[in-house]
Amino acid sequence: MSKSWLRNAFNQAARILGRDPNKQNFPVLEGHPAAQQHAEVAVETQGKIQHRVKKLFKEFRIYRWNPDHLTNSKPFLHSYYVDLSNCGPMVLDALQKIKAEDDSSLSYRRSCREGICGSCAMNIDGTNTVACLKPIDADTSKPTVITPLPHMFVIKDLVVDLTNFYQQHRSIEPWLKTKAPPEDGREYRQSPADRKKLDGLYECILCACCSTSCPSYWWNPEEFLGPAALLHAFRWISDSRDDFNEERVQALTEEDKRLYRCRTIKNCTATCPKSLNPADAIHKMKTKHLLSEPVDNVGNLS
Repeated sequence: MSKSWLRNAFNQAARILGRDPNKQNFPVLEGHPAAQQHAEVAVETQGKIQHRVKKLFKEFRIYRWNPDHLTNSKPFLHSYYVDLSNCGPMVLDALQKIKAEDDSSLSYRRSCREGICGSCAMNIDGTNTVACLKPIDADTSKPTVITPLPHMFVIKDLVVDLTNFYQQHRSIEPWLKTKAPPEDGREYRQSPADRKKLDGLYECILCACCSTSCPSYWWNPEEFLGPAALLHAFRWISDSRDDFNEERVQALTEEDKRLYRCRTIKNCTATCPKSLNPADAIHKMKTKHLLSEPVDNVGNLS
């Protein structure tokens, strides 16, 4: 009570004398009004800068799980605070900064940082994408939540097991298959029009964002090949240089679930970081197969 009374009395006396009680006092600068003014402005400016810098700290809540830590076997979200004023613009830059400066035990995949290799695929704020192409949300009032690709076995932190995914890709035989050598003995030629048919197909980087966003793939990962593998399958079916187009379609439809488990939900198209359209490729393969089937057999497919 007495301290409050003294503070109020001091403020009133300062106002009577024409001084601002909120201004900083620099005894060493007494008698130097210009220096005093400069010092006050410097302190005020520094305060504003510090206030703004604090707002540049962004919270990243990252999924953590280490199978080697038996005492804490449950996954959890760990918060890291990154200063965006000296960080790159992409989420991968933030992860690199966290790993280098805060926690070297954080595990994730990354390689090219240019959206080419697909290694840094993860779920960021509820959407599957590659971290190197995902800009950091500048809104510091809410955190960015980073988790592994959904419905996949987690090896550690943000690293998932892609063994089944790559085996399914290999099963569609993603290479050129021909019955005869090239005419000139050097290369298989292709017209510009035929080459254009491959646009939107060959760009797939096998990041698995599409497959891990597909409910059909979540519930049938052993039987349904998934959008990524089927997109690559259609890429080779559409290639004019390949001599086994019909055989490829037949191999996909020997078991209905490999292709026809797709329900055209289109999560794959919505989440693809390369803006490809796997749902359209799957639809065209279904059409190609149905048009080649006798009418009596079409009704038996689901």
